[in-house]
Amino acid sequence: MGGEFSQNSAPPPGPPPSHGLAAQEHHQTPPPGPPPEYLPLPGPLPHKASDEPPPYHDWTVIPDTALLPPPPSIGHDASPGGNANRSDADRAHEWCRTYPLIRPHQPAVVHCDSVNNGNIELIQPREFRGSLSKLGLGCWKGSTVPGGRDACLLGSLPCYFAFSDSPLVTAMKKVIYFEVKVLSYGRGRDGDASSIALGWSALPYPTWRMPGWERGSLAVHGDDGRRYVNDTWGGKDFTSTIQAGQTVGLGMEFSIPDTPPDYGSSPAQTPSIKVDVFFTRDGIKESGWSLHEERDSRNDLGVGGLDGHFDLYAAVGLFGGVEFEVNFNRNRWLWKPSRQLEFVHGNISAESEGDDREQGQNDKKA
Repeated sequence: MGGEFSQNSAPPPGPPPSHGLAAQEHHQTPPPGPPPEYLPLPGPLPHKASDEPPPYHDWTVIPDTALLPPPPSIGHDASPGGNANRSDADRAHEWCRTYPLIRPHQPAVVHCDSVNNGNIELIQPREFRGSLSKLGLGCWKGSTVPGGRDACLLGSLPCYFAFSDSPLVTAMKKVIYFEVKVLSYGRGRDGDASSIALGWSALPYPTWRMPGWERGSLAVHGDDGRRYVNDTWGGKDFTSTIQAGQTVGLGMEFSIPDTPPDYGSSPAQTPSIKVDVFFTRDGIKESGWSLHEERDSRNDLGVGGLDGHFDLYAAVGLFGGVEFEVNFNRNRWLWKPSRQLEFVHGNISAESEGDDREQGQNDKKA
């Protein structure tokens, strides 16, 4: 019957139609010629297990850090001792912006002679509450009332005349110095202990501020033992606190730098005058620092006015009740400079300085 599949039908003769094509694909021959060149992947080849490890870094090529300048001293945000109020500080900042530092001029001979003899007066500012009397040539005794506010006594004449004492003029080292003896401390103010500070300042200076807090001034403060260089914050760690009965002194040494400045360098990088500050306690040099030390650019406000290009006056800061003596007469100093020093303008000009007691011991041994 048409259209029906019969189980007895036989398959057609021969292989199926696709058999020959599959056989041809299975037995294909390779293309003529050599195989293409092997190209490795980019990048370094992986190390084999037998390879040597890479050499260690040669740490001996690192420069000796002892040859580098010391890191900047870390300043504090506030003092653990007395701290002035914000309004006094803001008033002083504005005052300094209004009244710039006085440029130096040729000193009169009579002024040079007075300083040379230690004949320096102490000027009482209107903030000073207490008494002040002269004990002798260049020697003063004073006291402040308990609970008194900050006040800064300034010398009547500069101990450093930039016009005539600069090493750039004399080609000689110049040292200025004075001493303060603390007789007693009385009551402070607002919970803060009484304090005294000794320092140096260019003029004018806001006398309701302790020395070292404003531009053109530096000081060592007795209540915290810190040093302040144009530092309105908390100062930098320096020495121990100044106790009643102790005599302390502060000096500055001006000299020509060991390495002259490069022609392309700025004054901040290579100062024209080298300035070192030193501190004595009971006649012995205790510590010091370089004025041009490495500084923290965020907090340190520079050393303008203190770098030997302005006249410098002795400054004594007082807070609370303090009884004290100030001495500009070198014959009464506990610290004794070397006998080889020549005194000029009330201070010291020489190649070296030291303790006179050591010289005396050497004389006895001889």
